[in-house]
Amino acid sequence: MPRFSVTALGQAGFRLEAGGFVLFVDPYLSDQVEKVEGPALRRLRPAPMRPEQVTDADYVLISHVHMDHCDIETLLPLSQASPACRFVGPRIVIDYLAGKGIDSSRLIVANRDRLQIAPTIEVTPVPAAHKLIEQDSQGFLRYLGYVIEWEGKRFLHTGDTCVHECLIEKVRACGPIDVALLPVNECNFFRDRAGIVGNMSIREAFRFAEEIGARTVVPMHYDMFEPNQAYREEIEIIYTRTSPSFRLVLDPDALSI
Repeated sequence: MPRFSVTALGQAGFRLEAGGFVLFVDPYLSDQVEKVEGPALRRLRPAPMRPEQVTDADYVLISHVHMDHCDIETLLPLSQASPACRFVGPRIVIDYLAGKGIDSSRLIVANRDRLQIAPTIEVTPVPAAHKLIEQDSQGFLRYLGYVIEWEGKRFLHTGDTCVHECLIEKVRACGPIDVALLPVNECNFFRDRAGIVGNMSIREAFRFAEEIGARTVVPMHYDMFEPNQAYREEIEIIYTRTSPSFRLVLDPDALSI
């Protein structure tokens, strides 16, 4: 079995590699959010690479159309640097990328059906509640997470989501999760008032992980923008005090799978 490399890119972005196959999820490698929304949303951590340096991407999974997940300043240069790369996302994302000039032959709409993206890699879209599970007039989900089954291992990237019974059911149906990548930046009144759509709290993410049988949890979506932060110390204290059954990994670059 090949060894997996998991690299956190910040926010909800990850790079996964095994056996020479490279998969990105929600890469945000630019400063587009700050350019559009202003200096309050300046990056707190630098991008680990420039999009034009990504010459080895095979697939990019995109959870939804918000610019910190579907960043055209990342995806266009990445598509040029990795000309064989294909892009998977909700229909609203695929329509957006097509409108920005990425050829339709490289775009795959994800909704509810399992996708075979390589001989040993299956991707199952699961609904995300951001804050609600939403679909368009034709029944296509607007927000997704992904269960990635790869060489006998099962990864979950939820995208942006609150805990929802439907999400729990769909993930459980896929089987136990080896590595769960979960947002922990929480919904609250003050973020709502500021126009920031939050996700699970740390406690909710930990309880969700227990309910889906996750063996390892990697928190995400807490380290990029000051108004939307959680602190590592918070995460560590809650993990220590609640003593869940899963392993907590805050630095996935060191994750051994």
